[in-house]
Amino acid sequence: MGTYTTEKGDGDDSLGKSIEAEVVLNPELTLEPYGPSGFRGIFTSRYVAMCAAFSAIGGMLFGYDQGVISITLVMPQFLERFPQVSSTYAGGGFYKGLLTGMIELGAFIGALNQGWIADKISRKYSILVAVSIFTLGSSLQTGAIDYGMLVAARFIGGIGIGMLSMVVPLYISEISPPEIRGTLLVFEQFSIVFGIIVSFWITYGTRQIVSSWSWQLPFLLQIMPGLVLGFGTYFLPFSPRWLASKGREDEALVNLAKLRELPTSDNRVRQEWMEILAEATFQKQALEERHPSLMTRTTINRLKLELVSWTDCLKPGCWRRTHVGAGLMFFQQFVGINALIYYSPTLFQTMGLDYEMQLIMSGVLNITQMIGVLSSLWTLDRFGRRTILLWGSIGMFIPHAIIAILVGKFSSDWPSHRPEGWASVAFLLVYMISFGASWGPVPWAMPAEIFPSSLRAKGVSISTCSNWLNNFIIGLITPPLVQNTGFGAYIFFAVFCLGSFAWTYFCVPETNGKTLEEMDEVFKDRGNAEDTARKNYIFSEIVRIRAVPIE
Repeated sequence: MGTYTTEKGDGDDSLGKSIEAEVVLNPELTLEPYGPSGFRGIFTSRYVAMCAAFSAIGGMLFGYDQGVISITLVMPQFLERFPQVSSTYAGGGFYKGLLTGMIELGAFIGALNQGWIADKISRKYSILVAVSIFTLGSSLQTGAIDYGMLVAARFIGGIGIGMLSMVVPLYISEISPPEIRGTLLVFEQFSIVFGIIVSFWITYGTRQIVSSWSWQLPFLLQIMPGLVLGFGTYFLPFSPRWLASKGREDEALVNLAKLRELPTSDNRVRQEWMEILAEATFQKQALEERHPSLMTRTTINRLKLELVSWTDCLKPGCWRRTHVGAGLMFFQQFVGINALIYYSPTLFQTMGLDYEMQLIMSGVLNITQMIGVLSSLWTLDRFGRRTILLWGSIGMFIPHAIIAILVGKFSSDWPSHRPEGWASVAFLLVYMISFGASWGPVPWAMPAEIFPSSLRAKGVSISTCSNWLNNFIIGLITPPLVQNTGFGAYIFFAVFCLGSFAWTYFCVPETNGKTLEEMDEVFKDRGNAEDTARKNYIFSEIVRIRAVPIE
């Protein structure tokens, strides 16, 4: 896209002419940054950072549920109310797996449906819908009187969590300037881990309560941040890119200027706005060319267009992006993060640690993951997504391999090999830091960046569904994998760490520093000469018509 850097003239025509001349002379110039890149840029873009941080409360709700269930499932007070999940109950393993798996199943359905909801009613209002469903599920969990009600409540809550996990990164990516977009998208993973830590230690404390409030109180408390997010969503600005896709062009400019904390006449704001309009126009024309018979505005055609637009994500021009988005979420789960968290209490137990120390060390694991996530606030926009993924794969493979060796040699007699056991724990902490710095935040960040505007919500939806589906698969295969193979489980995940390195090296491009409208050039799957010429023409026409500031 073009750019302009000339000063505004006295007459209304001078700005438009100078911008148009600049575009024609050099259509490949890029957007002038709004400020420093990475973490430092947060302090010069305070309003957009505040909006991103607030919307990321949605990630905290997801993390909170993950953390709260781990201790709740072993509370005597909880088992008294729901004996079906007890290890002494016939089929207790199945009932426990069903109870925990309801979140993943509900989240899969929620993420799948959030694609069209976010396109229809806006990213902003779809957050509100998700929070409402989550709050209903949490309320029902708190008041559950039997196992069936609890399972249904967790399914409903999972729908809300899945919707939030899809729309929050999408919203953050669409409101962020390119130089700090990666840093702001880290807020999602930060909130997830923060929610896990907070809920873990809350539940660690409430387990001392002798009544049913020992497990009801943690379920009740998760409603509080949900209500805060729900009420606060009203004050969030609309995504300028969503507004542009709906033809609300002047509103898009006003919201963009508000997010950038600059006047609507600022050169950088107007250039970014016109690039957004050009991309929206190009995508609309492309959609009309792909499906000309569905352009008549009838209910049936709208339904058909909604269905076929999902298949567009799998066609040439977008399938590579869908592959990258879904692949990132696949490897995020298959490098073993949830499996290691699951196995860590067993590892600590076999080392001879008492029950209290097992719980404490399980909490420490997520604190070390938080350290890794915090580091990515500085590194993601400085070194790039691809580089961090590659180093992260290596940083996870090495601990997996070493732990496999130590477990294979000494697990039969940990009490006699305490140093080796603690070495295993140390490398487990190294793994958690490596994951938190790389494969934790990046798979949440990149899918929200890479898809074209007309398919962005659906592409992110497919990617997020991949996360929840693979999360569910890992939950199913981990117990028998650990039980039947021992150290082989670590070898299994080490192989996937190597696979993630090779896949990233050959398949994942670098998106760092690029605007969302420049992703065609990054992937080179839609940016042929004809499309590029058309985009430049559309942009030039928009400059000619809209360059003069709105009075």
